[in-house]
Amino acid sequence: MNEPMEIVPDMMDTHEVARYLRVKERKIYDLLKEKRIPCVRVTGKWLFPKTEIDHWLKRNTGQVETPPLVVAGSHDPLLEWALRQVGDLSMLPGSSADGLAKMAAGEAALAGIHLQNNLPQVAEALTGHNVVLIQWARRRQGLVVAQGNPLKLTGLNDLTRGARVVLRQKGAGSRALLDALLDQAGIAPAQLTIATHPALTETEIGLAILEGAADAGLAVQTVATTLRLGFVPLCEERFDVLIHRQAYFEPAVQALLAFARTPTFAAKADALGGYDLAGLGEVRWNAS
Repeated sequence: MNEPMEIVPDMMDTHEVARYLRVKERKIYDLLKEKRIPCVRVTGKWLFPKTEIDHWLKRNTGQVETPPLVVAGSHDPLLEWALRQVGDLSMLPGSSADGLAKMAAGEAALAGIHLQNNLPQVAEALTGHNVVLIQWARRRQGLVVAQGNPLKLTGLNDLTRGARVVLRQKGAGSRALLDALLDQAGIAPAQLTIATHPALTETEIGLAILEGAADAGLAVQTVATTLRLGFVPLCEERFDVLIHRQAYFEPAVQALLAFARTPTFAAKADALGGYDLAGLGEVRWNAS
């Protein structure tokens, strides 16, 4: 009589993952200590996503497949323009958090990330994965407002005077940045008048303002420049790109990186405004 097939849960605890990998539970704790196995910590308990464990197994047995040539994660106007120039790489814009998840699952070759410093979040999500984080650019972030700034907004405190603010979705780098800036300024989210539905890209923030559906939103200066809107600078941030090592030497990825070093690319960054390309291409973090 055949034994019933064991059902493996999507999220395994240490005992279950040890059974799944056919190793002693002590070995799992050793891998955790060395940060060599994908996991998440929920209410003090280590959990192991089956999808990520399967990818981890393939990487460690030489069965790694090149992920699809898709660029996920956060949207960047300069990156989007460069991708159109070189071709062969598809865009799947979303949030930085979404990009981390897709890279962990092997569902994207690259992902744009801007979560303030980036390094702690990337290391927490992708230690043990076959990825590298490179610097793309520093970008000027601020309030995008209507042309001529009719409400005379000069900073975050002015948003509490009834200006309709359009937000990015939760998990987006711009949303996390705005939350941090509001907290630093001592402004509670309840003091803001939130307009429309969350914007899925920073360009959508600009379009909401252009169409009169909102008065302000946090976005990169490029959005204001492109749509001929007003801009109130607030800070500078990093925008980095995660690249799967298996995809790094793919012709399409190499073409993108080579194009980013050309005078044409630099001229476009200057025309868009708000970009600092110093250090572009430098490795910021290597997964171990």
